[in-house]
Amino acid sequence: MNFRSSDRPLVCGIVNVTPDSFSDGGRYVDPDLAIKHALTLIGQGADIVDIGGESTRPGSLPVCKAEELSRVLPVITAIRQQSEVPISIDTMKPQVAEQAIAIGADIWNDVSALRHDTTSLNVAAELGCPMVLMHMQGEPKTMQNAPAYKDVFCEVLDFLQSRIDAALQAGVAKKNILVDPGIGFGKTLQDNLELLANLDKLQQQTDFPVMLGASRKRMIGELDFSAPTDDRLGGSLALVAAAYYQEIAMVRVHDVRETVQMLRVLKAVDSQGKTDE
Repeated sequence: MNFRSSDRPLVCGIVNVTPDSFSDGGRYVDPDLAIKHALTLIGQGADIVDIGGESTRPGSLPVCKAEELSRVLPVITAIRQQSEVPISIDTMKPQVAEQAIAIGADIWNDVSALRHDTTSLNVAAELGCPMVLMHMQGEPKTMQNAPAYKDVFCEVLDFLQSRIDAALQAGVAKKNILVDPGIGFGKTLQDNLELLANLDKLQQQTDFPVMLGASRKRMIGELDFSAPTDDRLGGSLALVAAAYYQEIAMVRVHDVRETVQMLRVLKAVDSQGKTDE
């Protein structure tokens, strides 16, 4: 896939095959429901669907490899049989990524940025697929206990650059790397806002496409009187709009139909303005 040439962010639809994800945990733990949901997102215009079998919400506990595989593999198999839309596997485990790619997944989305396992870098190079390297301070279980930075943008930038360098040295192709600032992963509200205001700067200074995953995140509730996760559509769309105007490569969202519709309208208005100049 070419993540650099689109005139709008690619839309990656989220399918959590988990009982405990922060927003939709338990809704799609049944494989048949997860498959149906993924196909619905594709029908709504998702450019990619992201399948995850282990929650990484704040306070979450890890699951074993066998359990994660049992959740995601049937879903990936069924989607691939019915659609050619690219599939992303959201996992920290290289063994899960290997098996997912072998049966039809196309992208490895790793919140640990290839740090979870000593074999992750070599497996990423061998797979030869696109990779998302995300910043996270700490681990999901404890990352929101007391996040602290001297300069959040510089520290996230330095971390991502170090992981990019490690991936390249291991043999991952430059064209296959995307980065994610990790909104909500070991960050305060102010940290998140600073990163969101500088997504374009992050993309320029790393020289790699940025994926933004901020859909329904807690920061929206913090800005809107503790709005629950199922009442954060407006905030989620506002963050996608920020990504659009900063020319970010991809957004990872729960609400695909609304996101696609908004991007079409933004693009139409923006195109008209450029025509009149």
